[in-house]
Amino acid sequence: MHIEFRHLRTIKAIHDTGGLARAADQLNITQSALSHQIKGIEDQAGVELFVRRSKPLKLSAAGMKMLATAESILPQVAALEAEFEGLIAGSAGRLHIAIECHACFEWLFPVLEQFRKAWPEVDVDIRPGLAFDALPALRKEEVDLVVSSDPEDLPDTDFTPLFDYEAVFVASASHPLAQKSVIEAKDFAGETLITYPVDKTRLDVFSQLLTPAGIEPTDVRQVELTAVILLLVASNRGVAVLPDWVVRQVRYSSDYVTRPLTKGGITRRLYAATRSQDTSLPFMAHLIRLARQEAVKLQRV
Repeated sequence: MHIEFRHLRTIKAIHDTGGLARAADQLNITQSALSHQIKGIEDQAGVELFVRRSKPLKLSAAGMKMLATAESILPQVAALEAEFEGLIAGSAGRLHIAIECHACFEWLFPVLEQFRKAWPEVDVDIRPGLAFDALPALRKEEVDLVVSSDPEDLPDTDFTPLFDYEAVFVASASHPLAQKSVIEAKDFAGETLITYPVDKTRLDVFSQLLTPAGIEPTDVRQVELTAVILLLVASNRGVAVLPDWVVRQVRYSSDYVTRPLTKGGITRRLYAATRSQDTSLPFMAHLIRLARQEAVKLQRV
C-alpha cells in the first residue's frame, strides 16, 4: 500500500466539504480526477473509504482511520513547509553564538533582547567560547557566530568589525598605583591581578602587555563576575584590567581609579566571525547591526 500526502489531503477535503464537487474545487482538480484518485486509493487499500450513496458523502470506518492520520500528519507537514519557506526567505534559522570575550555577556544580552523581538522564529543560544575552540566549531557548523578579538585568515570565514575598546587598569583609589597617570608592565610585579576565569593567553593584559615584557604578577585571582571583581578591587584586594566600556560607570566613583596601560594605550577590536555563506542572511546582518548600535550606547555611558 502506497499512501501519498495528496491522498491524505483528498480524504480531508472530502470530509470537510461533504461532497466530491466541492472537494475538487478546493483541491483545484476536476471531479473526474478526484473520483479516479479515490478509486486508486481504495484499490491499494483493499477497502472502501466511503459509504456509497450517502448524502452528504460520508467516510467509512476505514476512511475515518485514514482521516485521523491525515489530521495528525498534514499539520506537521504544513509546519515543516512553513519552516523551510522561512529558511529560504531568511526569516527563520539558527543562531548559536560563542563568545571569546568573557565581559561581553553583559554587552550582548541587551542586543539579544532586541533581536528576539524582531526575529522570533530564529533559534538563539549562547555558548561560552572560552570553554572550547570556538572558531573550529564555527567551521564545523556547531555554532553560527563567534565574538572574538583575534581574527584569523580562515577560508570561507568572515570577520566583521563590531567595535573598538581600550583595556584599562582599575585599582582602588587608595592603592599606591592610583598616584600614577599611566600604568606600565613593570607596575604589575608584586601585585595580585584579579581576572576572569580565562586562560591567560586569552586575556589582553597578558597577551598585549605582560607576556611580551616578561612580567608576571605575584598572584592571579580568578573571579567569574565583573561586579565581584570591582568589589575586590575597591577593597584593595588586588588590581584588574577590564574593557573601558565595562568600567565606564565607575570612573566617577571615589572608590576606584582607571588608568591607561602604557602611554599609547592598548586598543583592541571585537569581531563577529561568521561562515561566509551566512554573513548576508537577513537576521545575521540585523544582529551585527544591533551589536554595533549597543556598543555606541556603551561608549556614551
